Amino acid sequence: MKASKDAYGQEIYAYFKDPDVAEIVERDDGYIDSGPASRNLYFAPFKKWPKMEKRAIGYAKGAVLDIGCGAGRLELYLQKRGHYVLGIDNSPLAIKVCKLRGVRKAKVMSITIKSSLSHL
Repeated sequence: MKASKDAYGQEIYAYFKDPDVAEIVERDDGYIDSGPASRNLYFAPFKKWPKMEKRAIGYAKGAVLDIGCGAGRLELYLQKRGHYVLGIDNSPLAIKVCKLRGVRKAKVMSITIKSSLSHL
């Protein structure tokens, strides 16, 4: 994927380099919003996670696969607690940021299954 086609990764990488960047959201349904990128949770420390996420992460056991890992906040949290964690994302720049932040295992990968079994 070309960097110019990786808008999500561009945002993650820009915020990583300078937390004062802005985020602009435009959805297919016409919704548009903007504001400081710092309001998102991509880089939030555990203490700032939503209550439900804090509770849910407590159920993690053994090896963990994080699909759509973004900036790697879950991986970093779980790595510190001794889990083997693999983060995947289809954004090359998001994976780059994960690795720059210390995520040990992160791969550019889509969850789309391309299979010869599609005829079934």
